[in-house]
Amino acid sequence: MKLWLVLLHIILVGTNLWVTAHYQEELFEDNEFAEFEDFEDEKLTHKAASNQNHPSPQLKDVEKDASYEEDDVSVEDGDNEFDHFQDEEEFEGLDVNGASADPKIEEKPNTLTITKLPAHLRTRWESFYLEILMLVGLLVYFVNYINGKTKNCHIADTFYNDHKQLLLDNFSLVGDNGRRGDEETSDGPIKESDSLYNIYCSGRVGCDSLLIELKLLKRQDLVSSLSQIIRPQNDQAHLRVELAKDEIDNFVLAVATKKTAIHFSKEMADINVYCPERKSGEKFNLPSGFFVMSEISEATSAILDAKVIQAFNKYHQYIDYIHISDQYSGLKQQEESTQLTMPEVKRVLLVGLNISLKGHLNESENQEKIRPLLQLTFYMLDKIRRFKLSKEGKSKTDKNRQKVEEAFLKTTHAARVEAAAARREEKRRVEKERILQEEDPDKQRKWEEKEQRRLAKKRAPKMKQLKVKAL
Repeated sequence: MKLWLVLLHIILVGTNLWVTAHYQEELFEDNEFAEFEDFEDEKLTHKAASNQNHPSPQLKDVEKDASYEEDDVSVEDGDNEFDHFQDEEEFEGLDVNGASADPKIEEKPNTLTITKLPAHLRTRWESFYLEILMLVGLLVYFVNYINGKTKNCHIADTFYNDHKQLLLDNFSLVGDNGRRGDEETSDGPIKESDSLYNIYCSGRVGCDSLLIELKLLKRQDLVSSLSQIIRPQNDQAHLRVELAKDEIDNFVLAVATKKTAIHFSKEMADINVYCPERKSGEKFNLPSGFFVMSEISEATSAILDAKVIQAFNKYHQYIDYIHISDQYSGLKQQEESTQLTMPEVKRVLLVGLNISLKGHLNESENQEKIRPLLQLTFYMLDKIRRFKLSKEGKSKTDKNRQKVEEAFLKTTHAARVEAAAARREEKRRVEKERILQEEDPDKQRKWEEKEQRRLAKKRAPKMKQLKVKAL
C-alpha cells in the first residue's frame, strides 16, 4: 500500500515539473517583458531631450567663473531681497507666467492604457492538469468500489447457494445467527462488511454451532486491488465448529501451511504453549509445504488417517489449516497484560479453506473443489467425537495442563496479592462510610476501637513460638 502511494506521489510531482517547463517555454516565446523594454526606451529618449534643454550644473559653474573674471567688482543691492524669484535658472521648466516650458510635461494622456496579459496567464485547459488528474482518480476509485462490492456479494451468494443443501443435510438450522425473529428466515449470508460475510449453522448432535466466515479480498478498495498485482492472495472460508464440553478429549493438534504454521506458533496461545514444535508433514505422508504441530503423537496418528491424508494430497491447494484444540483461547496475551485469572477456553475444530485460486480455475470449478472439503470437515467432526485417548495419553495431557496452570498462578501471584489487598481496603472504606452515616456514637466508637486493634496487630513484630518439652 505504501508503495502505490509513493508511485502516485512521483507521478504527481513529474506532472507538475512538466507543466512548469512547458510554461517557461511559452514565457520566452511570448516575450511578456516587451512593454517594459518600450518603457525604458521612452525613458532614455526623454532624458536626452531634457539634457539638451537644460545644461548640467557643472557647465553653469564654468560660465559663472568666467563672468566673475570679467567683472572686477560687483555691487549687490541689499534692498531687493526677492530678485532670486525672477531668476530663470531657479525654476527650470517653467516660463515667466508660471506655466511649464517643457511641452512633454504639459501633455497628460486622458486615456487609460490596458496592459496585455501574457499568453501563459490566460485560462486554458492546460492549466488544470492536476485538477483533471484528481477528478479522474476519484472517478476510477468510485467505479472500482461499486464493481468490487458487487463482485464480493456475488461470490458470497454463490458460495451459499452451492453449499446450502449440504449444510441443511448436516444442520437443522442454516443461516440464522439468533438476531432475527422466529418467523423470519435467511435468504443468504449475513453481510458484516463489504468483504466479510458470515453463515451460521446449528442443530447437530455433539456440536454447539458452526460459523462459516467468508473473508474475501477487499476488491472495493482501489489500493488493495492494486496491491494484489504484487502480492496476490485468495478468498478464504474459515469454518469454526464449537464442540460440546465432553465431546473431545484433552489434546491440541494443528496441520497448516508454512506461513500459517509460523503464525500459529507465535500468536496462538494454545499452540504456543502445548505444541510449539513444528514437524514436516512429509513424515506423516502429507504433501510438502505442510507442517504438523501436535501435543501427543497418539492423537496425530488417530486423526490423520488414510481418508484425511488422501484429501490433503488431492486438494492441498485449497487447504490452509486444520486446528483441533480443547484449550482454544484465541491470540496469545501480551506480557504487559494484567489478567489475574486463566483465560476462558473452548473446544473447537477450526478449518481454513481457499475458495478461489488466482489464474487456476474458474469460479464454478473452485466451488466444486470446496464441497469435498466441507464433507471432510464433517467427517473429522464425527471422528474426534469418537476418539478417546489411552490412559497414559490422558495422564500426560492432564499433567501438561496442570503445569501450565501452576506457571500462570506463579507469575500472577504478586498481582493477585495486590488485587486482594485493594479489595479489602475498598471493603473497609465502604464499611467506614456506612458507620459514619449512622447517628449512633457507640457504633462509631466500637468500630474505631476495632480498627485501632487491627492496625496495632498489623504493626506488631511477628514472633515464633517454640515448644519446649518438660523434663
